[in-house]
Amino acid sequence: MKLLLTDSGIKNASIHGALVDLLGRPVAECTALLVPTALYAQPGGALQARRVISGLEDRAPMAQLGWKSLGVLELTALPSIGEDLWVPLVQQADALLVEGGDPMYLCHWMRESGLAALLPTLRDTVYVGLSAGSMVLTPSIGAEFVHWGPAGGGDTTLGLVDFSLFPHVDCPGMPENSMANAEKWAATMPRRAYATDGETAIKVVDGTVEVVSEGHWRLLNP
Repeated sequence: MKLLLTDSGIKNASIHGALVDLLGRPVAECTALLVPTALYAQPGGALQARRVISGLEDRAPMAQLGWKSLGVLELTALPSIGEDLWVPLVQQADALLVEGGDPMYLCHWMRESGLAALLPTLRDTVYVGLSAGSMVLTPSIGAEFVHWGPAGGGDTTLGLVDFSLFPHVDCPGMPENSMANAEKWAATMPRRAYATDGETAIKVVDGTVEVVSEGHWRLLNP
């Protein structure tokens, strides 16, 4: 897969340009599926999901980018329907837009639904993560970000990239997400890690990592 792991969606021209580069053509010519599942495991998640799906969440643009078509892929529904009803839709989509919320809840349902197993086969699909949707592809997220309790505990996620992420650095209203706390978090992580703000994304193609930013970010544990 081609990955665009954003902190807060397609927030600026640089991140938008990276998305178009990965897609290989304008957004208006591309189809996308939106995954809102992670939102439901946090307070007010159902209300937030409605805003995200409707394209009203302008703080973190994803759905409202002018896609040729946009569908909703709800992971909690997939185990109860046949793969023939959803796997072809995922395989045909140009982009998979994976929203933020609770990363461990998202990880659980990615595995339970079968999407996690499918992701490595999607060579031409652009995976666009937002916050938890980006963190879920890392090997682990750190105890600080574990809220929903997975069976057996732990903070292990899907491990499709070889680095970890600390999002929303210095975000207003999130004092716990300071750069100082990111440094403390990184000291507990056994690998390189990136601390990012809302104007930053990480582009990954064939293992090559590129930071795309109009804000501020740091590589920790280089």
